[in-house]
Amino acid sequence: MSSSGSVAAVRTASSALTEVTLPDGTAALIWPLLDTDRDLLRQGFDELSMQSRQQRFLTALPELSDSMLGLLVDDVDGVDHVALLLTVLPEGAPAAPVGVARLVRYPGEPAVADVAVTVVDAWQGRGVGSALMTALLSRRPAEVTELRTTVAADNRASLAMLSRHGRMTTHRDGPGVLTVQIGDLAPAA
Repeated sequence: MSSSGSVAAVRTASSALTEVTLPDGTAALIWPLLDTDRDLLRQGFDELSMQSRQQRFLTALPELSDSMLGLLVDDVDGVDHVALLLTVLPEGAPAAPVGVARLVRYPGEPAVADVAVTVVDAWQGRGVGSALMTALLSRRPAEVTELRTTVAADNRASLAMLSRHGRMTTHRDGPGVLTVQIGDLAPAA
């Protein structure tokens, strides 16, 4: 996910900006995904390996179509669909968006939401997903007390990350796929 100076300048002024430090000491910023972030998402998708794409979308997705980008960007309203972007600020290197997380409430079930976290391959295993998930849950609507999401059964990193946020139950939802439920979420900030 490449960044541009103008996007960084707009984001720095945002009151929704959160500063975090990853476990390796890398500084990072988290802020809401904007409707102007289509190109960043497309570039980030291009940085995902086929395995990462399979684990995130549960299918071999060769590219993000315009309609898929519309769902990922245009439907974000900050209430029923919350999406956050994490940009790393590595010392001596340019800032780079490396992860996105989203929470989408289920229609007709305002207390339940789906979550998804995507991190470019070069930054996986470095705390980006955990930082995004923590920020996402702190910004969720207060009514959301449970998560329900579908995860590739071999996606150990996602399962471990989810298990840290509440009482987790799983059940098979087809070959190689689990439905994960997290209850007893800590109150939103």
